[in-house]
Amino acid sequence: MNEKENISRLFHAGLGHYHSKNFFDAHEVWEELWSEYYLADRKFIQGLIQLSVSFVHLENGNVKGAKSLLKKCREKFESFSGIQRGINMKVLLESIEQVHTAYEAEDFPNDFDWNLVPVLE
Repeated sequence: MNEKENISRLFHAGLGHYHSKNFFDAHEVWEELWSEYYLADRKFIQGLIQLSVSFVHLENGNVKGAKSLLKKCREKFESFSGIQRGINMKVLLESIEQVHTAYEAEDFPNDFDWNLVPVLE
């Protein structure tokens, strides 16, 4: 498998895990992509890692970590526009804002609506 194919394989494997709400494995695969290849959009890949880990922290009850990583990924994603690797950045940022609002709600984290997790497409 050549480098370009391996980069694509890793990116899509991470997407598959993310879509299955297996955020830890998504983060692991994207971390490999981020660390093994110096990509032009490495900040975007790092944002995906941080988004995934935000939900890992939430699953583990680490509210402070979840909030911190959501903020960090949003800052990374704000430097991208249009469609990035098949993902509509405007829609993604709007979804992250909905998650942020939920993270700040009084009943958080007990009543977090996992349907708010951004769809990456």
